[in-house]
Amino acid sequence: MAARPSLLGLTPWTAALEVLGNAPVSVARINVDAFGRLSEQLGRSAAESLLRGLERDLSTHFPSDALLGQLGPDEYGVILPETSPETALRLLDDLVRHFARHRDPRWPPGVGLSAGIASRPAHAGSAADLLLHADEALLRAKREGRGRACLYTPAKMVLKANYYPRSQLDRLKKRARAEGRSEAELLREALDRYLQS
Repeated sequence: MAARPSLLGLTPWTAALEVLGNAPVSVARINVDAFGRLSEQLGRSAAESLLRGLERDLSTHFPSDALLGQLGPDEYGVILPETSPETALRLLDDLVRHFARHRDPRWPPGVGLSAGIASRPAHAGSAADLLLHADEALLRAKREGRGRACLYTPAKMVLKANYYPRSQLDRLKKRARAEGRSEAELLREALDRYLQS
C-alpha cells in the first residue's frame, strides 16, 4: 500500500485541495465518538494504541488515491479525488458500520465513529467552503445520534423582503448567479468576514 501524506490543520488541507484545481472531490471529517470517555476508562496509552489500530483500518478502507490524515486527537480527515457525494457517503457509511461490527474488543460500548462529507462542485467551490461544509455535516451526524455518516445539505435560507431592501436582494441574486453560488453561501461568507474584522 502506498504511504499516505499526513494532513495536519487546515492549511495543508487547503493546499492539498488547491493542487486538485477544480476537479470533483469529496472531503470527509471522521470523529471518534466519546473519545474523552475512552481515555478516562482505559488510560491515555491504551487509548492511543486503539487509535493507531483505527488509523491502520482507515488506511486500508479508502481508494489508493485518497489523502488521509489526523486533524486532532480523535479526528481524521480524508480527501477523495474524483469521488461523487453519493460514492463518498457510501464509503463513509460502510466505514462507520464496519467499525461498529468489527472494532477491537477493547473499545468500550458506546464509542463509535461519526463522519461528515462535503463535495465539490455539489456543495462548494472553494477549499475553505468545502472544509466548512464537511465540518457542518459532521456536527449534524453528532446531533442526529452519532455513529453515522452525514452528507452536507445546504441550509435553505429564506430571505424576507421586509428585512432587506428589494434592491439588495436583486443584487445578491444577480451576484450569486454570476458566481455560480447560492445566496446563502454569499451571505455566510460576508458575515464571516465581518465577524473576523
